[in-house]
Amino acid sequence: MMRHLISAADLTRDDAVLILDTAEEMARVADRPIKKLPTLRGRTVVNLFFEDSTRTRISFEAAEKRLSADVINFTAKGSSVSKGESLKDTAQTLEAMGVDAVVIRHGASGAPYRLATSDWIDATVINAGDGTHQHPTQALLDAFTMRRRLVGRDAGLGRDLEGKRITLVGDVLHSRVARSNVDLLHTLGAEVTLVAPPTLLPIGVEHWPAHVSYDIDSVLAKSDAVMMLRVQRERMNAAFFPTEREYSRRYGLNGERMAKMPEHAVVMHPGPMVRGMEITADVADSDRCTVVEQVANGVSVRMAVLYLLLGGNESATPAPAARTEESK
Repeated sequence: MMRHLISAADLTRDDAVLILDTAEEMARVADRPIKKLPTLRGRTVVNLFFEDSTRTRISFEAAEKRLSADVINFTAKGSSVSKGESLKDTAQTLEAMGVDAVVIRHGASGAPYRLATSDWIDATVINAGDGTHQHPTQALLDAFTMRRRLVGRDAGLGRDLEGKRITLVGDVLHSRVARSNVDLLHTLGAEVTLVAPPTLLPIGVEHWPAHVSYDIDSVLAKSDAVMMLRVQRERMNAAFFPTEREYSRRYGLNGERMAKMPEHAVVMHPGPMVRGMEITADVADSDRCTVVEQVANGVSVRMAVLYLLLGGNESATPAPAARTEESK
């Protein structure tokens, strides 16, 4: 494993499968009465969030605490950043505190890379989302969820998503989740199709390792998983489609459309969902929708990432018999 996790494109197939397999081990910890491992005891991890977040921030904090790390939560609001402090000065402040890892979410694409390649701080950097660029742990938890649902928990160990057909629908232009998923799913051998109005596709998308379609109905019957993307109005400075009703009619997933999918196929969403626009309530609440699973799996995957970057490469959760033998 590398020292930092900045982009899903940086992961080799072996790296990605190692993280997914380790996450399976970490998921077993959630079934224990005491959901803790001593792996990162004595290590300090800072959650450095310059953008609002619920799922990602809480998920990382839960993962860090389950690995027994000392956790510092930093938000831009109410900090010196709101007074004009730069990323460099913030990083140097953290360096002075002796932190071991920084989990950073930033509105500027490339901020985590700048932090990792600078001499401002000597710590492992994990990208928790930067602008419209990358969100690698989201792609990993999505792949983990797909592998469990489409391959199986036990059969999935050491396996990738070779040959699986994954469709991403919606606001690809502003979505770091879409970019990260395309990169990782391609690495894992999946066939990816992007479905969006032309106005919500980025320039150069034809060079991405994915097919492009403008018709959601034409791809549903041959999709193993359909991921609906949130329309990110906060990143829009123009009208990218006529009305919400028109967008929902052309690109929203409802019960009628879900019925066209193969019986084994699943519906995914990175959250937060805008019910009634990109996804209807009956689809969001159906057994085929994995949104809640994705949240739970996010803790296991982020535990795996933290463990592999900071803890080591031996078995994450050694068997009780092995521990007993060592203690003799």
